[in-house]
Amino acid sequence: MENTHTLSAMAAANNHEDNKLFIIFISLAASIGGFLFGFDSGVINGTVDGLQQAFNSNSVGTGFNIASMLLGCAIGAFFAGRLADLYGRRSLLIVAAIFFIISAWGSGIAMTSNEFVFYRILGGLAVGAASVMTPAYISEVAPARYRGMLTTVQQVAIISGLFAAFVSNYLLAKVAGISTASLWMEMQAWRWMFWMELAPACLFFLTLMFIPESPRFLVVKGKNQHASRVLTRLYGEETAKLKLIEIKNSLSNSHKPSFSDLLDTSHSTGNRKVKKIVWLGIGLAVFQQLVGINVIFYYGAVLWQAVGFSESDALLINIISGAVSIAACVVTMLYVDKIGRKPLLKWGSIGMAVTLAVVAYSFFGADVDSNGNLMMGDKGPLALIAANAYVFFFNFSWGPVMWVMLGEMFPNQMRGSGLAIAGLAQWLANFAITITFPILLASIGLAGAYGFYALCAALSIIFVIKFVHETKGTELENMQG
Repeated sequence: MENTHTLSAMAAANNHEDNKLFIIFISLAASIGGFLFGFDSGVINGTVDGLQQAFNSNSVGTGFNIASMLLGCAIGAFFAGRLADLYGRRSLLIVAAIFFIISAWGSGIAMTSNEFVFYRILGGLAVGAASVMTPAYISEVAPARYRGMLTTVQQVAIISGLFAAFVSNYLLAKVAGISTASLWMEMQAWRWMFWMELAPACLFFLTLMFIPESPRFLVVKGKNQHASRVLTRLYGEETAKLKLIEIKNSLSNSHKPSFSDLLDTSHSTGNRKVKKIVWLGIGLAVFQQLVGINVIFYYGAVLWQAVGFSESDALLINIISGAVSIAACVVTMLYVDKIGRKPLLKWGSIGMAVTLAVVAYSFFGADVDSNGNLMMGDKGPLALIAANAYVFFFNFSWGPVMWVMLGEMFPNQMRGSGLAIAGLAQWLANFAITITFPILLASIGLAGAYGFYALCAALSIIFVIKFVHETKGTELENMQG
C-alpha cells in the first residue's frame, strides 16, 4: 500500500490545477441547504403570536409547536448520515430539497396544531439532513488548504437564511400591521412568512441537478471510474490519479461503512468501546447548543418584547443580530484556515461566557409591570449590547467551526456514521434547550436561564482546551479515528 502522507504531499504539489470556480460553485450550491436550514429555523421567530392565536396554545404548547421541527431535525440528521453512505450525499440533499418545499407550503396552510407539527417535523427532517450533509459534501470536494473557508460558507448561509427570515418577517408584519393581521389572499401575515421559503427551496432543488456526487462516496461504492472523472474535474488529471489512490488506501477492504466503525476494535470483543473521536463529536455538537444560541434565534422577538420593545422593534433587533452574525462568520471564513479551529473555539467560549454572564446580570432584579413586561431601566441597553456581542462570539467560533470540524474530523470509513451520531446529539440538545426556555422563563426568569447558558459556555472552555485537537490543513485521508 502506498504511503498516504507521501501521496498527500504529491497531490498538494499539483493543487494549482484545482478548478476553483467549479469547486466554489458546487460548494455554494450545497450551501443553499444551509440557507434553508437558517430560514426554516428563523421564520418561526415572527410567527409565535400567530401560532398562539391560531391554535389557542399555552406557553408549553407553543414551545412544542416551535420545537417540533427539532425532533424532525434529530431524526433527519441521524438517518441522513447512514443513508448517505448507501445512496450518496447529493441524493440525500435532493430529498431534503423536496421536503423543504412541502414543509414551507404545508406550514403556511396548516389549520390545526397537529397539522402544523406534521409539516414542521417534515421540514425538520430536511434541516437535519442538510445540516450534516452540506458540510460533509463540501469537506469531501474541497482541497484541504481552503476546506475550512468553504465549509464555513455553510454557517454564513445558515445565518444569511436566518437574516433573510428576520427581514421577511419584519417586512410582512410591517405591511400587514401585525403578524396576525390578514395580508394577501386574506391569509394572515404569519402564514406568508412560511411561504416565503418556497423560492429558495425551489432554487436549491434546481441547483442540485448541476453538482456531482462526492468522489469519496463513489470510491466507497466501487465506482472508481466515475470517481476519477469527478476528481479530474475538481483537481486536474494528475492530482486526481493520486487522490484516487489515497482515498482507496484510507478505506477498509473488509467491509462497507457501518456503525461498527465507531467502536474501538483494539479492545477484546466483549469489551469494545466507542472511539474517543465519536465522544469528541458528540461533545462539540452538544456544547454548541447548551450555550443557548437558539433561544436568541427562535425566541428573539418574544425576548425583546419581554424587555419592553414593541413587536416591530423586536423584529428589527433580530435583523441587527442577523447582520452581526454574518459579519462574524465572514471574519471566521477569512481566518479559519490560518489561525486554526481550536483557537477560534477557545476564544469564542471565553467571549460567550463573559457576555452571557453580563446578559444574566442585566436581567437580574428587573421589576415586572402589571402586564407582565420586564422593567429594566438603565440595564436594557446593556442587555441588548451584551446579547449582540454574544451572538458575534458564537458566530465567530462555535457556530461555523463546529460544523467545519464535524464535516472533516472523522476518517472516510466512518464519516457517515460519525455524523449520524453527532448530528442526532446536536439536534436533541437543540430540542431540549428550545422546549425548556418558555418553562425556564416562567419559573426562574431570564436571569436564571441565561446564567445557566453562561455556565455551559464556561464549561466549554475546559472541553476545548482538554479534548479538541487541531485539524487545520490535514487531508481527510489522514484523519485519525
